Amino acid sequence: MEDKRLFLLDGHALVYRAHFAFITRPLINSKGINTSAVTGFVRTLWDLMTNQKPTHIAVAFDPKGGTFRHEYYPQYKANRDAQPEDITIAMKYIPDIVEAFNIPVVMIPNYEADDVIGTLAKQAEKEGYTVYMVTPDKDYAQLVSPNIFMYKPGRQGNEVEILGEKEILENWDIQKIEQVIDVLGLQGDSVDNIPGIPGIGPKTAVSLLKEYGSVENIIANAENLKGKQKENVINFSDQAILSKRLATIDINSPIRFDAKKFNLDPMNKEKLKEIFMDLEFRTLAQQILGNDEVGFPKNQSGVQRSLFENTNTSPTPTRQTDEKPDYQIAKKNIENTTHEYHLTDTEDKISDLISLLQKTAEVSFDTETTGIDPHQAELVGMSFSVKVGEGYYVPVSSDQNEAKKTVALFKPVLENTAIVKIGQNIKYDMTMMKWYGVELAGPCYDTMITHYLCEPDLRHKLDYLTESYLDYKMVPIEDLIGRGGKNQLSMRDVDLEKVKEYACEDADLTLQMVPVLKTMMAENELDELYKKIEEPLIRVLCDLEYEGIKIEPEFLNDYSKELEKMILEKEQEIYRNAGVHFNIASPKQVGEVLFDRLKVPYRWKRTSSGQYSTNFDKLTELAGEHIVIDAILEHRKFSKLKSTYVDALPLMVNPRTGRVHSNFNQARAATGRLSSENPNLQNIPIKDEAGREIRKAFVPRDNDHVLLAADYSQIELRIIAEISNDKAMLDAFIAGNDFHKATAAKVYGVPYDEVTSEQRRNAKTVNFSITYGAGATNLSRQLGISRKDAQDLIQSYFREFSGLKNYMDETVRSARELGYVKTLLGRRRNLRDINSRNSLTASNAERVAINTPIQGTAADMIKIAMIHIHDCFKQEQFQSRMVLQVHDELVFDVYKPELEKVKVIIEDKMKNAIPDLKVPILVEMGIGSNWLEAH
Repeated sequence: MEDKRLFLLDGHALVYRAHFAFITRPLINSKGINTSAVTGFVRTLWDLMTNQKPTHIAVAFDPKGGTFRHEYYPQYKANRDAQPEDITIAMKYIPDIVEAFNIPVVMIPNYEADDVIGTLAKQAEKEGYTVYMVTPDKDYAQLVSPNIFMYKPGRQGNEVEILGEKEILENWDIQKIEQVIDVLGLQGDSVDNIPGIPGIGPKTAVSLLKEYGSVENIIANAENLKGKQKENVINFSDQAILSKRLATIDINSPIRFDAKKFNLDPMNKEKLKEIFMDLEFRTLAQQILGNDEVGFPKNQSGVQRSLFENTNTSPTPTRQTDEKPDYQIAKKNIENTTHEYHLTDTEDKISDLISLLQKTAEVSFDTETTGIDPHQAELVGMSFSVKVGEGYYVPVSSDQNEAKKTVALFKPVLENTAIVKIGQNIKYDMTMMKWYGVELAGPCYDTMITHYLCEPDLRHKLDYLTESYLDYKMVPIEDLIGRGGKNQLSMRDVDLEKVKEYACEDADLTLQMVPVLKTMMAENELDELYKKIEEPLIRVLCDLEYEGIKIEPEFLNDYSKELEKMILEKEQEIYRNAGVHFNIASPKQVGEVLFDRLKVPYRWKRTSSGQYSTNFDKLTELAGEHIVIDAILEHRKFSKLKSTYVDALPLMVNPRTGRVHSNFNQARAATGRLSSENPNLQNIPIKDEAGREIRKAFVPRDNDHVLLAADYSQIELRIIAEISNDKAMLDAFIAGNDFHKATAAKVYGVPYDEVTSEQRRNAKTVNFSITYGAGATNLSRQLGISRKDAQDLIQSYFREFSGLKNYMDETVRSARELGYVKTLLGRRRNLRDINSRNSLTASNAERVAINTPIQGTAADMIKIAMIHIHDCFKQEQFQSRMVLQVHDELVFDVYKPELEKVKVIIEDKMKNAIPDLKVPILVEMGIGSNWLEAH
């Protein structure tokens, strides 16, 4: 007999459970996003899929707004706290993750998830399915039957709990399942604001039901009760009936179980990979996608998406089915919205379009290409929109010479400085045009970047924006080219009519987002920031990426062999000292060797599968306790350097240019900092000798050039001194002293010249920790001292730097009042959790409030410097080029005859990016035949 197992997940219940499971130790990624809820939810889902092997599955979510229960009881759930902001952000990702798993998302207006699950469970049971309701919510007990079970995920290492009729009857101490709702009706539920009958708790409810069987029968026999209990049952009988009704799950909600729609299909690995990379889920990605699916991206076109979009933002995956599920919420889309999208594929049509575009003040522009790398992809077509609901698609030939001729026809529009170009991640389109001989000129309005400025912690992909602000669901790219893999099509292979509709929709919807975003930008006073920094930076980054930087594959190949030798030596050292051969890449075997065989003390909880945790953080805490631990850490370091950088970088050399062209993201880090990818050059290690060696591979373009690296010195500490106006900090910088040494002298109460190296090291840690809100516990761990000593150090620090303490306190106070913080130049970050009732959530928001103005101002400063240097190089017609930006450092490929002029310009523009500061800005420069030598 066929084993048919249906798993129905209560999405919101599992998300809340995951969020609060990590409430004392939230998982915060480098962008400041609390990923606890997403991590916990995905772990639960993956454990279920791998261990329970469902044949059918779905995830149900509660709809926005009220439900039918509010219609007859408006106070239903009225006493619940507002949804934590971290959960709101998590819910931007989780439905997309579910759909990327190819699992249907079910949501019905006016019905809660438990109603949907109850209806589906009962229908599936009739069709011979064994049904598991995955939820921690006790109310589901009323649905349990011989073939319907509650599946409660384990917590803190506990096993999964599967509850059938026997367990429910025992746990609730009732005679039949139907009495679950009677218990709830009598005792009420404070969480859902279900009143029940005053004075009746679980034990009393069970006792009454054993004698009378149901709420209705208890009310009918109220005269047989005594005292206050009798009085309450009589006086609150209507309330008891109402409470039972509120607690009853509706198994007749408007949905039908269709086995085909709930099949467990193969996941969309490419979509999951993108989301996991965005959230920085390295471990989960390895567990779910496998080692071959994660890590440094290969140098190839890869999965094609709508290429106006930022390749750094998470996608909104869409489940691919032959028909839309009848239970999904209806939204506007290309099929039910009036539009006029035109195929412009003849000389006359192109001529007419160019005439039209030349008469407009602004035009929305997008490109369709064969891949996501603008330095390797080929142009397939261009789309334009100048009026809502209208669009024009111009296909181009696969013959590149013919394609360039077509593109050249649009120069009078694209290079017209009077026409505003509107785009979503317009840097991509600007770069594509550059490769086709056109310089996109004039003002640029980028919907991705403007939304990022308004909501830096949210997502900025176009389909997310249109769903969120226009109630419009766009055509997924997979509808045209299929999911990732060898069978995926190129956009050039897709039916022209489909491409036309898809491409025009992109340009049209981008145009429609403009008035929405202009209103948001004005309300948040961000127009000047965009005009002065982010808009001009688009062209700077376009030119920087287009230039690329040369690397020496031969050096990396030699270094790879050297690392391989070092890895093998570490392996032998590990085996020799462990006394046994084992798989060093296996966390399970590493744990068994360290903690069972070698008896290294293990101080943490085991993983959900009962294994020892041997991740980097755990082993780093144990460093020095056994020679094998230190050797394993070294082995891992060398292995990562080899696979992630040394072996990967040569594969990313562009065959057209012989250089590496990284993509710099303007709309990724919430603080305003740039990030890079493909490759991520900002993560190349610099503090470690083996990691520093990689920088030797980055070289000038030829013997007539040198690399110049210019780095802001202690810029964040200088900005702290500036914005806090702390006299002691300002005096130290103005005097030109070593600030960490000056700090040590003040905190430890010793003369400046008598500060020891250890005191300076501790002061450096204190400077970078306390100023970002680290408490005594964190500081004690970093310095290896007691919590009391750390607390004394913090108090001493703030006595010496009282202006800094006042700034931190005032920043938090202001953030609580306003709900946001700003940088010196007006960059804004919303802090929705700053007034949370949860102290941990609020304290995390407070740290962000203190950190953002500092990091954000540093980000603004280097961006302004980049713009001014770029413009100056253009004016002087230098051959020298800016080629990298890494945190507080700029790297230039300098033509030797221009070197002295270039040095003066770079130092001046970096030091004076923000004029009239009280604190002096110091720029350190180095020159060399490779990046390491120049740094």
